[in-house]
Order: sequence, then structure tokens, then C-alpha cells
Amino acid sequence: MRYVHTMVRVANLDDALDFYCKKFGLVETRRTENEKGRYTLVFLAAPGDQAAVEKNRAPELELTYNWDPEVYTGGRNFGHLAYRVDDIYAFCDKLMKAGVTINRPPRDGNMAFVRSPEGISIEILQEGQALPPQEPWVSMPNTGQW
Repeated sequence: MRYVHTMVRVANLDDALDFYCKKFGLVETRRTENEKGRYTLVFLAAPGDQAAVEKNRAPELELTYNWDPEVYTGGRNFGHLAYRVDDIYAFCDKLMKAGVTINRPPRDGNMAFVRSPEGISIEILQEGQALPPQEPWVSMPNTGQW
């Protein structure tokens, strides 16, 4: 058994792609438009996983956009997505500069949380050992829910 993908329903595909691709850094690997079913599926992967995705050996994030308006609630009930990054401080700084709120700052040099436009919690983990604690992260309070 292996992990294949996580599906997240999105209310606005453009907003979701702006967040996940432009701000968060994921890469679109494929897209399916289904006229009969009235939905669009967009699959995303971490940039370094593209070759593995082509061989069905890396997990993806599936964004499902239903063309007929629906209201989605309970993003927190979903749980969270988790991604490892090379430098948690640089990654969180990049997100902040792009207007993303860091809900749980990486005070420990190891873990942070942000939320997508749909309210999905995303855990950001430091690859390898935790980085030494540093400002402004050590003093930064939590913001909202994560």
C-alpha cells in the first residue's frame, strides 16, 4: 500500500491555484475538465516530486472544483496537509511576504501552520533536524486557528 493523493474541494479555483502554486510553491502536474460531471480536477505536487509523480511514485494534492456553486465548511475538520521544506524560516518568510498569515509560527525551528483560502490547515515541517530558534519567529504569537 502507498499514499496516492489528498483531495480538497475548492470554491474558487483561481484563488486556490494562486495559493498552492504561486505562494506555496507546488506545481500543477495534470488537469481534467469533465463537462458531463461539471467539475475540474487539478493535481499538484512538490517541485522535486514531478519525475516521481510521472512514475506514480509520489503523492499529489488533488484540487476538486465543482462548477455549480456550493458552500464548503469545516476545513478544520479535514485535519491538515503536511509538507517538509529545506528551510522553514525562509519558507515562512516567503509566505508572509506573499500575504499568507502564519497561524502557528516556527518558534521551535521545526514546525509551523498556515491555512489555505478554504481554511485547510497546512503543517510545514523542517527537513532533517530543527533549525536553531531565532527571531522574529520565537516571539511571534499564534494567529487564529491552525
